[in-house]
Amino acid sequence: MEIPEILDELRKKALGDPELKKTLMDTRKDPDPIVSFCRTCRNLGYPIYEMELISAGEEFYAAMKRSTNGGGENSPVLEGEDDFYELFFASLNDESK
Repeated sequence: MEIPEILDELRKKALGDPELKKTLMDTRKDPDPIVSFCRTCRNLGYPIYEMELISAGEEFYAAMKRSTNGGGENSPVLEGEDDFYELFFASLNDESK
């Protein structure tokens, strides 16, 4: 499974399990939140590592830019679309409202 699919599955589980959601949200309080998040994911059986999480978003964004107008200077700026980590937590917060 790729990082986006893992995060989607984890998000769905967390939305149905308040304790899991709290555990994941608490990783953001750690001095090194991405390391804490990835360690927690691995403890839950999801093989997510820091550099894979970061590079997955960057690779996805780069592919999107290349597919738009040849990926040149005229391609749209998509702020934040390359940060799967932040998008994951934003989706958890949005669903709780």
